Amino acid sequence: MAHVALLARLELTDDELDRFCVQLSVILDHAGALQNRDLSDVPPTSHALEMSNVFREDVVRPSIDRQEVLGVAPESENGRFKVPSILGDAP
Repeated sequence: MAHVALLARLELTDDELDRFCVQLSVILDHAGALQNRDLSDVPPTSHALEMSNVFREDVVRPSIDRQEVLGVAPESENGRFKVPSILGDAP
């Protein structure tokens, strides 16, 4: 356990090492017990909870006119917002 703490760059006291060793042992014992279970009737899952796509359907609908939006922008160029360069003179 001290080696793992060192690899993780954790400074642990001897009391903490002792406590965490016991806790880790319990966790590993539980994981070992799970490996011995018959899970042949359990379907593989990618997530513990059932998930569904919550995005709306992608449909074209009326929006603000591009020229109207660009008309109130401080600067525009070629139908887009023109913003100050932040990376220098890159092409």
